[in-house]
Amino acid sequence: MNVTITPAAEKFIRRMIRFNGSGNDGFRMVMTAAGCSGLAAEFSVEATPRAGDSVVEVNGLKLFLPAESRLLLDGVTIDFSDTPMSTGLTFVNPNASSCSGGCSSKAPAVTMLDPASIGHKH
Repeated sequence: MNVTITPAAEKFIRRMIRFNGSGNDGFRMVMTAAGCSGLAAEFSVEATPRAGDSVVEVNGLKLFLPAESRLLLDGVTIDFSDTPMSTGLTFVNPNASSCSGGCSSKAPAVTMLDPASIGHKH
C-alpha cells in the first residue's frame, strides 16, 4: 500500500493520538467512496486494531485500516489544512477526478475532514 502523510498531517495525527489515547494507540481510518465529493471518512483513536483491520505504519504512526480503506487510500496523500475557512485533514488522490459523469474536470479529488469528527474508543 502506498500512502503519503505530509509532515503537517503527521503532526496533527500524533496530536490526536496523544490527546485522545495513551500515546501508543493507533489512528483508525474508515474510508468509503462518496461519489463526486471523493471520500467519506470516520476516524477514531484505538488501543488495538479491530477484527479485519491491517496495521499500516507510516513514519512510526500506526494506522488501523479495514480492507476497503486500504484500497481507497492507495496512492493518496494525506495532508492537514488550517485556514480561516476550514481546518482538518485533506485526502488528495491524484488518480481520481474531482467529479464524474458529464463534467470535464481533471483536478485531483480532495476530501476534507473536520477534526471534531474524530472519536476516541478503547
